[in-house]
Amino acid sequence: MSSPEPRWRLELGDCLSLLSGVEPGSVGLAYLDPPFNTGKTRRGRGEHAATVYADSFGGGTDYREFLRPRLAEIRRTLAEDGAILAHVDWRSSHHVRLLLDEVFGVERFINHIVWSYGLGGSSPRSFARKHDDILYYSKGSHYYFQPPMVPATSQRLAGRLKKSTDVLQIPALNNMALERTGYPTQKPLALLSLLIEACAAPGATVLDPFCGSGTTLVAAVASGREAIGFDVSSAALSTARKRLHAVVPANHLALGRA
Repeated sequence: MSSPEPRWRLELGDCLSLLSGVEPGSVGLAYLDPPFNTGKTRRGRGEHAATVYADSFGGGTDYREFLRPRLAEIRRTLAEDGAILAHVDWRSSHHVRLLLDEVFGVERFINHIVWSYGLGGSSPRSFARKHDDILYYSKGSHYYFQPPMVPATSQRLAGRLKKSTDVLQIPALNNMALERTGYPTQKPLALLSLLIEACAAPGATVLDPFCGSGTTLVAAVASGREAIGFDVSSAALSTARKRLHAVVPANHLALGRA
């Protein structure tokens, strides 16, 4: 007898209110890629040309007050062996780490993961910024983790795999990437696939409360997990829905609202 297809659910709106509809203790892994408080206006391309949003919250306190209640709600949805991955950058990583210490507890910190992507400009007045930060916390003292294996780089281990370090060297999406949707801030599927397979048990539910074009959800269902995604952009959810249908056609009905 074949196993059921992975299921997914999409909802339009602010995750602060939508999270109340997620059953407590039902989520194995939450991955969030929230606004970074860059102070810039983000614009999409192609079918997302009309996607424009101001990524600005004023001072650090405003940004923390935006995230704090959302992190608390995410924690409520996590299973006792669940975990959270918060994707941030140099502008917000210190604010978010303090919030995670507050909401989850300092003792629940697991890793400060560095995503080194290589693309981007450089400055004559600073070291070139070529990475994002992913903060990894658990809800309880026991959590799922399967060390990801990556190609070895030493001559001694040439052609073999080794356990990944906390520095993930995965290229960012360039303008010619086949998976690129035109949605601003889209992350590569290779990054999300590695994180989900490492941090979410097979069959677990993966939650992305700022799901954008749906990369987290696609990585989740493609690897046998279930997925829930929220976003305030109807264009983003339209793209996410198309991508999910390409992986698991029409099976979103199993998780209710679409």
